[in-house]
Amino acid sequence: MPQNVLSTYVKEMRKRHHLTQIDLSEKSGVGLRFVRELEQGKPTVRLDKVNQVLALFGSECGPIPQVRKEAEP
Repeated sequence: MPQNVLSTYVKEMRKRHHLTQIDLSEKSGVGLRFVRELEQGKPTVRLDKVNQVLALFGSECGPIPQVRKEAEP
């Protein structure tokens, strides 16, 4: 999941569930700073903490195969 997709998803789900960033940090067990950085699309975040947040929404992040395009001539 590209970072911009991840940050957008977290922010949209938080708002859909009527949670503030503080609520999300408390309910997921991560710090408020982490939630803010995650929603801002920080390129380096801990996957275990990302999954703590995503678990509240019934989701998780993990490895998926990349689809590679063949080089054009």
